[in-house]
Amino acid sequence: MSSFQQARIDLGMHLRQLREAAHLSGKELAERLGWQPSKVSRLENARQTASEDDVVVWAQAVDAPPEVVDKLIAQVISLVERHDSWRQRHRSGLAAIQEDMRDLEARTQLFRVFEPGLVIGLLQTAEYARNVFAKVKRLYSAAEEIDAAIRVRMQRQEILYDGRRRFRFLMPEAALRYRLAPLNVMRGQLDRLLAVSTLPNVEFGVVPFEAPLPSAVLNGFWIYNETLVGVATRTKELMLRDPEDIAFYGRVFEEFCEIAAFDDEARAVIVRVLDDFDRQTESPVD
Repeated sequence: MSSFQQARIDLGMHLRQLREAAHLSGKELAERLGWQPSKVSRLENARQTASEDDVVVWAQAVDAPPEVVDKLIAQVISLVERHDSWRQRHRSGLAAIQEDMRDLEARTQLFRVFEPGLVIGLLQTAEYARNVFAKVKRLYSAAEEIDAAIRVRMQRQEILYDGRRRFRFLMPEAALRYRLAPLNVMRGQLDRLLAVSTLPNVEFGVVPFEAPLPSAVLNGFWIYNETLVGVATRTKELMLRDPEDIAFYGRVFEEFCEIAAFDDEARAVIVRVLDDFDRQTESPVD
């Protein structure tokens, strides 16, 4: 057994002990957290690596003292430093990652999302997502759960129709044009963006090619409420809670919003890309 797996087992045992000390069943804890009961089981039995966010909300749900929370976070950080890369996470399964994201989103009222490389997950069509997951599976040797991952991703999108939540999405025009799927799939995806952009609780912006950029386009990031920022790199996902980090990414987001197109102007950019796609023919690789 690897040291990584042993550390994951130790963390799972610690989490189970806290749950049992709080006299909660796995189902009861899952209900408090808004999780599927299967996730509690996966974490306790070391079939999935807990994130820092997972252990923080778990500790809060069982009224763990601050020193216990600090210890749990230290255990998770140790796991990250050992082996918790995107490759390791994807080996736990594509669907499991989607469920983790859904759990986090269920606790979020305000979303601010900047995604420079692909269509934002909450806005993807099933066929576009299928092409993205196929590439993820190849790159990270992810578990073969593409259908299950798509199903969870589509379920995640139900949150868009919850009027109590607010979504601010921002993408560069290039992300609309990147050929991560065949042309017919790309056209359907852009039609989806046109429809979602009209939702009353959704603010959808596109940074046109001609806009003067306030800074270089680097990593995408998700800001959850005012408490957490997720930043994805090629090999790791950073979860930042420091107020200075959150404020920094908030400023970056607003700077890009200042030069982005919204509402009818954003839809005009999407239509322009659609028109360009219509002038193209499918290549053999499609």
